[in-house]
Amino acid sequence: MIHVAGDFDPSLDFLTAPALAGLSAKLGSIPGLAEAEARLICRRAAEALEETLRLKVNRVLLLELNAARISGRLTAETPQLRWQEWKATAERPEFWPSLTEHYPTMPSRLGALIDNRCAAAVELAHRFATDRTALTALPGGLRGELACVDFGTGDSHRGGHSVAVLHGSQGKVVYKPRSLAVDEALARLIDRLAPRLPAGSSIRVPGVLIRQGYGWAEHIQHRYCADEAELRSFYRGVGHWLALMRLIGGSDLHMENLIAAGPAPVVVDCETLFTPHVPAKPSGYGDAVDRATDLLSGSVLRTGLLPGRGVSLAWRGVDMSAAGGLPGQQPYTQMPVVVDAGTDMARLGMERVELGAVRNHPSPDPILVHYWDLVLSGFTELVEHLDLLDRRDELAGLLTDFADRPIRVVLRATEAYAELARMLWHPAALHDEPAATGRAAGLLAQHAENLPGAPSDPEVIDAEVAELLVGDIPFFATTPARGRLDGPGGTSYGDEQDLIADALRRWRDRDAALDREVIRSALVSAYLNEGWMPANKRMTAPLIRHQDLDRRRRRIAAGIARTVLDTAVRGDDGTVTWIAPVLTSDGWFVQALSPDVYGGAYGVAITLAAYVSETGQGRADEVPGLDGLLADLLHTIRLAEERDAEARRTGPRRRPATPGGYVGIGSQIWTWLLLRRLGTVGSAEAVARAGALAGQLPEAVAADGVYDLLTGMAGAIVPLLRLSEQTGDQRWSTQAHRIGECLLSLAHIDDRGARWPSTAFPQGLGGVSHGATGIAWALARLADSATAGAADFRTLAASAFLYEESLYDPAEKGWRDLREMDDRRVTSSAWCHGAAGIGLVAADRLAREGDPRWADVLRRAAASSWSKGIGWNHTLCHGDLGNWEVVRHAIDAGVGPGELTPEYLAAYMIGSMDEHGPVSGLSRDAFSPGLMPGVGGMLYQLLRLHPGTSLPSILLPDPDNQCGWPHTR
Repeated sequence: MIHVAGDFDPSLDFLTAPALAGLSAKLGSIPGLAEAEARLICRRAAEALEETLRLKVNRVLLLELNAARISGRLTAETPQLRWQEWKATAERPEFWPSLTEHYPTMPSRLGALIDNRCAAAVELAHRFATDRTALTALPGGLRGELACVDFGTGDSHRGGHSVAVLHGSQGKVVYKPRSLAVDEALARLIDRLAPRLPAGSSIRVPGVLIRQGYGWAEHIQHRYCADEAELRSFYRGVGHWLALMRLIGGSDLHMENLIAAGPAPVVVDCETLFTPHVPAKPSGYGDAVDRATDLLSGSVLRTGLLPGRGVSLAWRGVDMSAAGGLPGQQPYTQMPVVVDAGTDMARLGMERVELGAVRNHPSPDPILVHYWDLVLSGFTELVEHLDLLDRRDELAGLLTDFADRPIRVVLRATEAYAELARMLWHPAALHDEPAATGRAAGLLAQHAENLPGAPSDPEVIDAEVAELLVGDIPFFATTPARGRLDGPGGTSYGDEQDLIADALRRWRDRDAALDREVIRSALVSAYLNEGWMPANKRMTAPLIRHQDLDRRRRRIAAGIARTVLDTAVRGDDGTVTWIAPVLTSDGWFVQALSPDVYGGAYGVAITLAAYVSETGQGRADEVPGLDGLLADLLHTIRLAEERDAEARRTGPRRRPATPGGYVGIGSQIWTWLLLRRLGTVGSAEAVARAGALAGQLPEAVAADGVYDLLTGMAGAIVPLLRLSEQTGDQRWSTQAHRIGECLLSLAHIDDRGARWPSTAFPQGLGGVSHGATGIAWALARLADSATAGAADFRTLAASAFLYEESLYDPAEKGWRDLREMDDRRVTSSAWCHGAAGIGLVAADRLAREGDPRWADVLRRAAASSWSKGIGWNHTLCHGDLGNWEVVRHAIDAGVGPGELTPEYLAAYMIGSMDEHGPVSGLSRDAFSPGLMPGVGGMLYQLLRLHPGTSLPSILLPDPDNQCGWPHTR
């Protein structure tokens, strides 16, 4: 969609006037439609049509305006007057025909689009006039004269047809140009199931009026819950929906398909039931990854109800799920906009926009973490009842009603079609349509190679492209009894199959434990941060016992190691992975582990290597099979690196990986160097693989838009410096120097200091992971090692540290978290955005510089970490074992909180894990083997609690980190 800032509205009357005159005449002749109603429908259809047309032709008009300007055809004195001059030209009768030479197929395509939309409006009017008396039977149904029509409330399909909302003098109804028989069957199924649950269920679908090939639905009014009881009922109902959609193969249940009507989560568009399951295609990353992908694609995650982030270009990082899409937890997106409109300099630009509010939430500020246990319990409750019905041979009979009712199957994401449609309406595509359609067909064929179930048949692909050429989204339909799909242009696709029998088979064969774990884990995808979510309460402080500390430490560590071993997904080819919440540059996803240190495979490799190493030194108990697991994981990592290298050499150009020190190439580099230090891999392999990865950094840095330590270019600096030290190759230190120069040019500096604005956080941030302290640390390390430019890097680092200091709030005794711009009192004590990370950098600088100001920063950071950061969970990123490290540094530096000793601190940590078990910050019960957000980091820190260990800290991306306890220096 292209938004217009200002005046850019040349008349389209030449295009629409004949068709609208015909539309008016046809509407005026419909029996049962009042004259005022006919005029209303015509006017509203014309408005919707004009909006659609402008989205198609704006780029052509901008190009023609620019051509007129640069060719000298516009002679008025000012840009505004030249715009008016061109606009007058564009409104002459000969203007549009004159474009045919440059855009030969545009008239016919626009004509087809206009005719289709007008015909669809006439059909809607006929159907309304025929059915208007019956519409009063729907709850809140339309009564009296037609007062308004909202056309185009969804995508258009099959000849310009789309959903519309009709308003009467009283009431509203929703017109749907498809069969609503499946909606009726689903309502009947709910009516049969809900009374059998102990407390019933609040779930429902709109009431419907079924007609041949179309229907009318109750308009659901969004309402927030009135009290806590209604909120609990709503979230329990979300769990019921998850269970029911798991059974009947529901999919595509995004945020616009569910409306919160008080305590009732109402699914308003339930056409995508009994979705066929197509096994994942081999990825080249190993059997384990493919198996994990297939397990997830057949799990409750496929419903679309659970939080999850988008990956397509326009919606990257956006949570479109029915249960997610939280206010304040969506990224800003870039939308096309006409800039300098109203002048002859008008052109297409991009505008940063915030997604608007939706109607899927039962409260204005939903706190999912407070109610997620109800989602899980609601899911479990209905699943157990459905299993009981199946054991009684009653379940299959409940589904037979769906057999012959039309359903829709979404084979490609609507966003993918929308991207192609934008390409096909580009001026270049309108100038040479055969070349453009060939490219589009090629892209769809390539898409089919990568996406299970997407059509690869050239005839079907050509029909899909034909639909896009006239402004429609391709539509595939079938019935559960038939299975073979009816596609665009009269095509068919796929094999005939009994989709009800397939859904029942998948229900009976499901991995019930995986479904429950996916529900627990998916909660984190609703949040933008590194995974910490507000818990209901802190864990109780443990009883401090100094007895048998090492035995208890070993027992807890071995227990975690066995859990990591037992939860692995293994492949027949010796590969291994885990299914867990994974942080990427686009947000959180439940998937096979990603290739990084933060929560991915590289971080797990570090943990396993450390455990094997410590076992060999007698400081950890042996866990049978763990060394084999490490070998399999390294094999998987090697395979992935080689697969990616081959794809870069021979495949199409890819989006570059991020360069970051925890998520990205920088993290992979320092993993290999640390594995070398631990003796897990040989020196030759470690530096060779690190060097190959470093060779990818220039492209990654060029594409970087966040700059930070976690995912951005700053995170690659120290790994590059260490690689240069270990190899003697100055290429890598030179590359680190270039990154430093980039950061110099990107910094925003004022009297408060230096910070690095990004699209997501234009104000800049503090802290280690995304903010000023992390970038300053990397620059300070660069200054320590550099010859040329050292003074500039040191000055900029000092300025960034100054900015961080400006965020310290003496009253709150902590550093402000600028993600919470609405509340200036919010401070953070976590590693990622607060005191723990700031304190660790202070400890590192204190060890290197000896400047007492760093001791003061460390003192304040440790005090904040101990008083505010302890007791929420045990993770490194935002929990006890990240805060433990900064407090321990402060104790060693003589600036620790109160009378704390290393022994007391160790007893506290071990006691807490004894009492509560390992608690993740993701959603407490969710499992992750990851280093920073999961049990992997807890295990690593438990190993470091032994006084004889030489394991380095991994809370700064430095494989040769010497900022350890006195015995490790």
